[in-house]
Amino acid sequence: MRLILIGPPGSGKGTQAKLLSNRLKLAHIGTGDILREAIREKTPLGRVAEPYILRGELVPDDLVNEVIAERFRQEDRPESFVTDGYPRTVAQAAAFDQVLRQQFLDLTGVLFLIVEDEEIVRRMTGRWSCPVCKSTYHLVNNPPRNPGICDICQSKLIQRVDDREATVRERLRQYHMNTEGLLAHYRSRGLLHEVCGVGTIDQIYDKIVKELKQANPSC
Repeated sequence: MRLILIGPPGSGKGTQAKLLSNRLKLAHIGTGDILREAIREKTPLGRVAEPYILRGELVPDDLVNEVIAERFRQEDRPESFVTDGYPRTVAQAAAFDQVLRQQFLDLTGVLFLIVEDEEIVRRMTGRWSCPVCKSTYHLVNNPPRNPGICDICQSKLIQRVDDREATVRERLRQYHMNTEGLLAHYRSRGLLHEVCGVGTIDQIYDKIVKELKQANPSC
């Protein structure tokens, strides 16, 4: 089984990718993990990618594509996998299509987790953390006993810049701008499957598995 997970930031695609990897015995292909490994090992690609990572910027398409291609050229290339965070643009999708063709691998499906923007904003802006003991909270799902104060060490909670509303909405704007063409790319090939990304982690996982079985009875 070879899957791609697409969804907005905060949709839970990383969590679902890990579940699919563990329960279905799939290699988890996350560009972030691969880039960090390349940086740790000081590979030529890792050295080029490191400045972008340190600045908190998106790594250019051509560099990400080459990192993924290198992974699939290795002797222990994954035969079955789920990707998380890649591809994120049409250009990346086209490059990944070429890599898979070269390796004689066909995609099983592309899973699109649908979550409304306002739900994403609610999820992400509700996250606060303790700068001292690193405990994390959510104002709705896991609030501290005393507003703004860490339960563990009584420090004042902070909100990461990435979780502030203006930042979240800008990330969503960029996501929609890049994703419209990406979805059309996979929809035209009959690979796209839409899954509601609202519910508990296990409920969403069950929806994904049901969708896969309906589309591919052999899964």
